[in-house]
Amino acid sequence: MKLLEGKTALITGASRGIGRSIAIRFAQEGCNIAFTDLAQDENMDSAVAALQQYGVNARGYASNAASFEEAHAVVETVMADFGRIDVLVNNAGITRDGLMMRMSEQQWDAVINVNLKSAFNFIHAVTPVMMRQRSGSIINMSSVVGVSGNAGQANYSASKAGMIGIAKSIAKELGSRGIRANAVAPGFIITEMTNQLSDEVKKAWADTIPLKRGGTPDDVANVCLFLASDLSSYVTGQTIQVCGGMNM
Repeated sequence: MKLLEGKTALITGASRGIGRSIAIRFAQEGCNIAFTDLAQDENMDSAVAALQQYGVNARGYASNAASFEEAHAVVETVMADFGRIDVLVNNAGITRDGLMMRMSEQQWDAVINVNLKSAFNFIHAVTPVMMRQRSGSIINMSSVVGVSGNAGQANYSASKAGMIGIAKSIAKELGSRGIRANAVAPGFIITEMTNQLSDEVKKAWADTIPLKRGGTPDDVANVCLFLASDLSSYVTGQTIQVCGGMNM
């Protein structure tokens, strides 16, 4: 039997990148997938088609994850379409980097709202669902910079540290209801965004990593699969760093 057979996952920001890899990995293990992104576009349509190849029910929903009202509306629609939500992956995120002295209020607010408030929005919306089911796994996508900080990313680091704090708090609040909450903190992951960096910059990154390479989206997705499945039934309130040892 597949690890997530018969379960439904709701993943924010999954039309591409790490979110899409998580969705595909879950689908490979029999999970039905509901996912959000800002717009119904070719990326969303392509993701739905890729997921359906694994014989699961897959639907994309255009939604601004930073909106409390839209998050609740999406959860209501997903429940109508799928009937249950077993896994929530709070993956939606953006960067607006800059040194603190030059960072605008708009840069700060945008990152906090998309990266952190979105997690609150969706956890708030799915909590009654998971409480009725007396089961559920909530996975917050953090980052190694949420653990260690990073110059020029005060807003991003704060948002990702907040993702860890929410996971730990929810683990304590909802553990008695059979609901687990954990955070995943990726390091240097090779994506479309990081591929735009020069070879010299990528090599400099790799030299700081004990495993001497950047991670892949699949590396992150495999850890999320563990946390979503019953393999991690006694794991909650934890932060798993997927960073090749760079942040020890």
